[in-house]
Amino acid sequence: MIIKKCEIPEVVIIETIVRADSRGYFMECFIKDRFNKEVVETVFVQENESFSNRGVLRGLHYQLPPMAQSKLIRVVTGRIIDAAVDIRRGSPTFGKCVVTELSADNKRQLFIPRGFAHGFSVLEDNTIVQYKTDNYYSPQDEAAILWNDPALGIDWGLSPDEIILSEKDKHHPLLKDARLFDYNNTK
Repeated sequence: MIIKKCEIPEVVIIETIVRADSRGYFMECFIKDRFNKEVVETVFVQENESFSNRGVLRGLHYQLPPMAQSKLIRVVTGRIIDAAVDIRRGSPTFGKCVVTELSADNKRQLFIPRGFAHGFSVLEDNTIVQYKTDNYYSPQDEAAILWNDPALGIDWGLSPDEIILSEKDKHHPLLKDARLFDYNNTK
């Protein structure tokens, strides 16, 4: 694993080391001791998977305390643009985004800590995204921000007429109107 800090230091890109030969490849996706030492000490308790076709956009989602979640995201097949938005009121990087491409080809992973909204757009048909979380899903604690909030200016890699949203994702508030985290309380 190669750990790369982003412009928001708490968000981390993990590049896996792939060993390939005529049989295929092998890679270590997660090593708990190393992750806890070099990224953050956490215990993942749930793993989720989504299947989507080109144009689907999921996000920008998060859970509020006490059910806030950190996430470790990777793409098994296909390609996405993944976005993490700092929603910690009082943070020096409040409202800033880390946007990166994750794909089956580049085998990168993205770690998103608590206090960040998360979303992704799907750039290829038959895309499978897996992510681990360090807290359980709690519908009563979920919140979100509108995917195309002009204050965020996220380039999702798709034209607006290509984007396919759930009914729920069409109606989230802007960042300025959303329920947010306090910088010193993201537990």
